[in-house]
Amino acid sequence: MDLSQVKFDEQGLVPVVVQDAKTGEVLTLAYANREALEETLRTRRSTFYSRSRKTLWRKGETSGNLQEVVEVLLDCDGDAVVYRVLPHGPACHTGERSCFHRPLLSGEPSLGFVLSQVYATIQERLKTLPEGSYVAKLHQAGLDRILKKIGEEAGEVIIAAKNQSPEEVRWEATDLLFHLLLVLAELGLTPEDLAKTLWERHRTPGGPAPS
Repeated sequence: MDLSQVKFDEQGLVPVVVQDAKTGEVLTLAYANREALEETLRTRRSTFYSRSRKTLWRKGETSGNLQEVVEVLLDCDGDAVVYRVLPHGPACHTGERSCFHRPLLSGEPSLGFVLSQVYATIQERLKTLPEGSYVAKLHQAGLDRILKKIGEEAGEVIIAAKNQSPEEVRWEATDLLFHLLLVLAELGLTPEDLAKTLWERHRTPGGPAPS
């Protein structure tokens, strides 16, 4: 980024929107001066300027909840910046994943957001194996048991579809998708890996994905 294109305000600051690079979720709004932007570009770690403390603020410096910056974008007018990040822990000081967690007008979450949240929960269950966890139980039963569940759930989807029951299909397809996410986590794959492959197929003329 050519920082000469950034239009800092009279205080030498520019607003920074921090966005999860995988889900598109907005995590926080902060401010940066030229030094903070330079530090972010150099280290690929979210760095801001604290207006209250009058100093640079490196996300995760004390909490450990750092943000790995994968892209920095400047808007069309040059007076706002986006950090697209891979967060390592919550963005908000309250412990919430995003600072924007108090809805004034609620809407339905996107599929990508839901998949990423469920997948993250599955990963955490596999890591900690808490007592009573369904994910932990299936993991301990072995991959063959998980694959058997996928076969069972796929069969339920087929039956529901044959019965022409949209409600049944919705429920059974959700079960199938959950167990598919579990298999992905077991094998070290992510929903983003599938999205990338599907997008590549979609953009290939004559590819197997529908256009």
